[in-house]
Order: sequence, then C-alpha cells, then structure tokens
Amino acid sequence: MFILLAIALIAIVHLYVWKRLVFDTTSPKSRARKVGTAAIVALVLLMGVALGTGTSIDPAIARWFAWPGYLWLAMFFYLLVVLVVLEIPRLALRGWVRKGDKPAEPESTADERGGVTRRVALARGSAAVAGVVATGFVGYGMTVALGPPTVTRVPISLPRLDPRASGCRIALISDVHLGPIIGRSFTERIVELVNAERPDLVAIAGDLVDGEVRHLAHAAEPLADLRSTHGTFYVTGNHEYFSGYREWIEHVPSLGIRPLRNEHVDIEHNGGVFHFAGINDHIGYQWQDPGDVARAVEGRDPDKALVMLAHQPVDITPAVEHGVDLMLAGHTHGGQLSPFELIVSLQQGAVAGSYQFDDTKMYVTRGAGFWGPPVRVGAPPDITIVELRPS
Repeated sequence: MFILLAIALIAIVHLYVWKRLVFDTTSPKSRARKVGTAAIVALVLLMGVALGTGTSIDPAIARWFAWPGYLWLAMFFYLLVVLVVLEIPRLALRGWVRKGDKPAEPESTADERGGVTRRVALARGSAAVAGVVATGFVGYGMTVALGPPTVTRVPISLPRLDPRASGCRIALISDVHLGPIIGRSFTERIVELVNAERPDLVAIAGDLVDGEVRHLAHAAEPLADLRSTHGTFYVTGNHEYFSGYREWIEHVPSLGIRPLRNEHVDIEHNGGVFHFAGINDHIGYQWQDPGDVARAVEGRDPDKALVMLAHQPVDITPAVEHGVDLMLAGHTHGGQLSPFELIVSLQQGAVAGSYQFDDTKMYVTRGAGFWGPPVRVGAPPDITIVELRPS
C-alpha cells in the first residue's frame, strides 16, 4: 500500500516537472511538446514498474526496469529540487516578463517580431539549468554509490564495559540491498573489506535484501566467508518484510549468521563479558513480528554493558528506557540523496554518526549499499568499525 501511495504521489508531482520542462518551453501541438510528454510518461511508467516489482520478480528481469526507472527517480528528485529553487528568481522576474510579452497570447512562444517571448526564454533557461545540474548530481552520485564503501573507525566508550573487553571491534554493516542492481560481486567486495579489518564481531543491521531467497541466495552466498572472533549476527530491516522475512531468517544460518530475534547473547572478549542484543525491525508489528526491547534485554546483568543492534534509529526511545548502553543502527542511508537527509532527520531523529540520548549512546551507519537509484550524493556508502572502550 505504501509503495502504491508513493507511486501515486510521485506521478502527481511529475505534473509540475512536466509543466516546467515541457509545457512552458514548447508551443501547442508542436512535435517537441508531444515527444517531451511521451518521454516523461514512459519514464514514470518505468519507475512505477521498478518500484512495484523490484522485490517480487527475478532480478535478471527486474534490472531491465530498475536501471532506467531508478535513475529517472534520482533525476526527477534533483530536477524537482532545482526547479523549486528557481521559482524564486522566476518570481522576481515576473514584472520583466509581463513588460516584454503580449498578455493576449499566453500560449504563444513567439513575440510580434518573430522571436521567442521573455516568458518562454525564462522557462527554457530554467529548464536548461535544472537539466544540467540534475545530470551533474546524478552522474557524480553514481560514481559514489557504485564505488567501494568507505571504512569508518569509531571508538565508543561505555561506562559499564569490563576493561578486559576493551578494544573489542564490531564491524557494522547495514542496508546492502541485494536486488536487481546490487549483486554477488558487491557482496564479495563487502566481505573483503570487512575481513581486512579483522573484526571481533560482525553485526548486520537489516535491509540485507530486496527480494526473495530463491532469487538472491547466490548473491548473498559470499557472506559465509565473513571472519571474526565471535561470529556474525543479524537483525531484520523493514525491507526484509517486503521480501519474505521468514525465509531469510531461516536461510542466513546456513551462511554462518545468527539472527537475533528480540534476544541477547553474552560476548566474552579477552575474559571480559558484555551483552549483545538484537531486535526485530520497527515495522515488524505489521507482520505480527514486532521489535521488543524489553524482551531482548530480559535477564541481563545490570552491571554489564549492553550493546543492541537495531535497524531503525527510532528504536532509541525504548532502548533508553531499558538502559541500553549503545545502540547500533542503519536504515537512513545518511539521506542518500542530499538534501533528503532533512526529511530523514525529522522522521528518524538521526541521520548518521554518533548521538547521545541520556545515558544511551547511538551510532548510525550510512549503509554499504543503496536503495532504488544507484546514486549517493552527500552520503557515501559506509562500513563502520566500532571499537568498544571503557570510560
């Protein structure tokens, strides 16, 4: 339902983009207007198919819709942003336009001397600027998204951490989004980067996949090669619930990965012990599979530090209420397409990096992959190595 509503909203907003790029810049019944209108309609349809079928059909088929559909989604986003910003100078130049154009012919693109009217000249200039800027952002963002994730090393001090466990290094991976665009070679790259860091524990914070096990098992297979002292742990993200989450929970143990389902385990590192918990994703309740922090921390030793793995930063509220020392999360992609992080911050209360809420710390990774457009602007892909230290 959410996807259908999103598609409908995007289609409506496309009317504004169409008006500014096609209607305002061409004359009635011209070939340019017909071609421009047909192109935007086709791109909207491709985007709708990509959004609607990306998790339900074979990626080998879905990628034919995903590449053009998702790239247009990124282009549309930046065209929209630039065109909205350009409304300010358009408004400021309204008087200049009215002075130079004949008001009796609002649909005409030519003035009485046979030239282009000021209204159309301004519209075409705005469209050209928007097109160049959007293309630049998307082109640059593709090189970032399709490149290797950066490795960020973050020391975090916890008052209750046993000093003997100091130096325990957790590799935090999130939002890989295996699917029609991201495949096995990307998984192999992530495994190579993580293993090179020689972590003590690997934590996968959800949104591993955008598709079913039967289609993506081969792409996920290299995860079996992850190496660490204490193993690999995994919690569901919201996209697992769109992709047959039960099958993935049953499948990942075959890769040597342990799902944490509202539970915690004890990690003994160099003689020091801390709790490591994991909860189901925030939207799991819609599938009768809710995240439950209280259940995850049940039976904990209050004298021991507790690190919790969750997909969405919004779960920090119950984490604070239950005395979690550190929550590790993903989901936000760091905004992925700047300035989208402004909306992410309003919805999640966090975007990326370190945060403090009362006595609970939180670290949010930007994620290793991407959702939808293979484009990242202002939010490079990231794998985080969290090193625990006692205060």
